[in-house]
Amino acid sequence: MTTTPMTRYDRSMLRVMNDRRGRPLYATAPRRRMVVAAHVALTVAVVALLAHFCLSQAEPTWAAVAGAVLLLPWMVATGAINGATRGLLELRERALDERQLAERSRVLARAHRLMTCLLAGAVAGLLAAGALGGDALRTYTAPALATVLVAHWLMPLWVAGLTAQDEPTEDEPAEDEPAAL
Repeated sequence: MTTTPMTRYDRSMLRVMNDRRGRPLYATAPRRRMVVAAHVALTVAVVALLAHFCLSQAEPTWAAVAGAVLLLPWMVATGAINGATRGLLELRERALDERQLAERSRVLARAHRLMTCLLAGAVAGLLAAGALGGDALRTYTAPALATVLVAHWLMPLWVAGLTAQDEPTEDEPAEDEPAAL
């Protein structure tokens, strides 16, 4: 197997993803769960506001403005999750070691399983809406598909943020290092 050398972009992204200045945001598992929960809530809010903006018959300018305002904290939360995972999903394969590549595969597999369940729920919901008749299916199809698309896009990030391990503190050895006697 030939490996492609890291480019200047790869080295730059590796430096950004391993910057420890934001570590207090995600140093512990409860903090990472809180950041992921905030990211999910902000994502739901932005998608709902944008759906309202696109589907509303009234003057929905406020929804677009509110969605744009929520994008800043959403981006901060995305950066915190990427920092907690050290860029597991953002870095190219050549910038990751074998352990990180295996972790990426586990995260993507778990996200795929969760998305399968979400898609099955969306299909069941749309089938139920269609069985009710009327305009229910037409009303809910576009928002449901947009929601599933966004979840498909972000599920690996959420799973990676929830499954990231705590880094060893300076006075405790890493798992693969022997303890000092």
